[in-house]
Amino acid sequence: MADRVIKLASERAVVVFTLSSCCMCHTVTQLMADLGVNALVHELDSDPKGKEMERALLKMIGGRGPAVPAIFIGGRLVGGTNKVMSLHLAGELVPMLKNAGALWL
Repeated sequence: MADRVIKLASERAVVVFTLSSCCMCHTVTQLMADLGVNALVHELDSDPKGKEMERALLKMIGGRGPAVPAIFIGGRLVGGTNKVMSLHLAGELVPMLKNAGALWL
């Protein structure tokens, strides 16, 4: 199942795995939209294999904390909400998004 996650994560410069009922997922996808990023949002609860993919994401993240949101930039797992917000506050998120081809500012 990790293979499927990695394949989906490489379909666009920014891919966010979410659950439709998760407020942190909404926050991260809204941040990406506010920055002008056209992220591919993959809602696991609307995928027949979503539960399996959620377990695979949890393993990829390190087995602790929530599996979603899981943000991939340039095909690489960046992490969840805390990591993305920390990068943003440190001024490191936008350059990372530019390097991945997600922003042309």
